[in-house]
Amino acid sequence: MKTKKMITTMALTTAVTLGSLAPIHVLNVQAAASFTDVSASAPYQMALEALEKSQVVQGYGQHDFRPSQAITRAELATMAVKAFQLQAAGQAAAWSDVKASDWFYEYVNAVVGQGAMTGENGSFKPNDSLSQDQLIAIVAKASKADAATLKNALGTAYSGNSAMTRGEAAIVVHAALQVASIQVTEWKVVNPITLQITFSAPLPKEEIDVEKAKANFTFDNGLTPLNIPQLKSGSKSTYILPVSPQKAGTTYSFSYKGKKIGTFEAMTNKISMSSAQQVAFDTFEIESKLEDGVTDYGNVVVAYQGKRGGLEFSLDDNNIYNGKTYQLISSMRGKQVTITPENGEPIVASYVPFTQATDGRQAPKFRLPEGQTLKPGVKYTVTSEWSTITNPTFTAKEIAPLQIQSVEQADAASLNVTLSADPKDELFALRSIVLTAADGTKLNATYRLTSRKGAVGTFDLQNGGKLTPGTTYTVAPLGNWATATNVTLTAK
Repeated sequence: MKTKKMITTMALTTAVTLGSLAPIHVLNVQAAASFTDVSASAPYQMALEALEKSQVVQGYGQHDFRPSQAITRAELATMAVKAFQLQAAGQAAAWSDVKASDWFYEYVNAVVGQGAMTGENGSFKPNDSLSQDQLIAIVAKASKADAATLKNALGTAYSGNSAMTRGEAAIVVHAALQVASIQVTEWKVVNPITLQITFSAPLPKEEIDVEKAKANFTFDNGLTPLNIPQLKSGSKSTYILPVSPQKAGTTYSFSYKGKKIGTFEAMTNKISMSSAQQVAFDTFEIESKLEDGVTDYGNVVVAYQGKRGGLEFSLDDNNIYNGKTYQLISSMRGKQVTITPENGEPIVASYVPFTQATDGRQAPKFRLPEGQTLKPGVKYTVTSEWSTITNPTFTAKEIAPLQIQSVEQADAASLNVTLSADPKDELFALRSIVLTAADGTKLNATYRLTSRKGAVGTFDLQNGGKLTPGTTYTVAPLGNWATATNVTLTAK
């Protein structure tokens, strides 16, 4: 297991934390000494204090900041250049309303050169005010911060078209500086599909997104993030990051938000799983046990605390709890395994969403490609790039399909499907039904992931389909995953 540490410097001369990214209202702190028109209770006070100390802002004369005055484009250009250390790029543009003798001339050239601001028809309009939407977009470009984070910093004051004041602009720039100052300070390879990454501060909630993760964390040699970073329980800023399987013997380099962070060696110690077994005609599972020192990450991350039936606990930085080291199964999103029939060709099976630990065990399910089935009496062996399985072989048997007992309308575009028995797992996942009217009209509905409550699961009509009131539909499964004998639905 390899650990790296990285020393970072803050963009501000005073330490800032992400806590103030929440909507700011009343803060019990002292006003900046040089601004006599900024009270200690002002919502922008803390931002102004930090920006003044780092020489990003200054007032009129020696004592006035005029926080309620509309900020001009020239003033914002100056703040952005100073705050985010923007440098002029290329030849300075010729503006009809910006002269070399203007105090904001160099700042305008720098902010335009970096693509954060633009002019129109040769005019920069330095004295124009800015709407909230315009200012958010400019600061987001200048700082590479997420626009949603900056809107959140303004809280209920955000309305989009309102003219921004100098005080509000300070809040937004300060929030962007906080996000920009977040750095990776430590990283560790946990197993072939999991990294543990520590930041200098908690990530804003807007950064906890699959697409953001894929954009923010970049690796070479084909490695990719597969799900959101999850904050570890008991930690302030250490996250579990699920990734695609690492290749043995490979050294990976990675960057965060375009900044190169470091390298790590692929983890060769695979996760220990206990057995593989069939659960449906086309689906099987790989089981692991908590008592064997293997835990699903849902037990040890903040997002699932209080939702795991008492299985929640906190791992330290070395994934130890009560003196016992645990192997961590991070998100199975996008994961695959290989299943090989005796004397047959290998088949790649894909993870069935949300089946990782739904029945009190750690037993992610995997499904064969569409149209393929496990043949009764045939012996199968399961292997994967990320795990070792103590008992990887099972003999397939005839498993009866699920039985649809009834279907009821939930609303015009969704249905509640009831089985004859509780499957006690997400065996509905990725399954569909078809509804056929007397005139031959067909509607398809697909299971809404994680909607199951006992034997009942919600299915959503696809492609904008709607039930026609008064019409009776015959219900049938799409494929062989279930049976439905004389099941009908009359739409309301």
